[in-house]
Amino acid sequence: VQLQASGGGLVQAGGSLRLSCKASGINFSINTMNWYRQPPGKSREWVAGITSGGSTNYADTVKGRFTVSRDNVRRMAYLQMDRLNTEDTAVYFCQTQRSGTDFWGRGTLVTVSS
Repeated sequence: VQLQASGGGLVQAGGSLRLSCKASGINFSINTMNWYRQPPGKSREWVAGITSGGSTNYADTVKGRFTVSRDNVRRMAYLQMDRLNTEDTAVYFCQTQRSGTDFWGRGTLVTVSS
């Protein structure tokens, strides 16, 4: 199983970024895909998730600003991040599970400047 997140970068507060996660080695269409982040000096935290059926859930800190989506044909998951603020600065990871084992992508850095 391989997950590769991309799309991070430097953005000013109030701006937007779209992260992508490419999955391989799994039956993507049946997997729930999650996004996590790890701010500098802090623990990793769950951000958002999307089930195989397209149901979505969000952490309270990003609800209304972030949108998670997926494209099962392309085996891609996305995280659209709008109205970014400095507290969104973190390394963002995509994650999924197979047979009870967690799989993580390498992560992509998002830096929000004030």
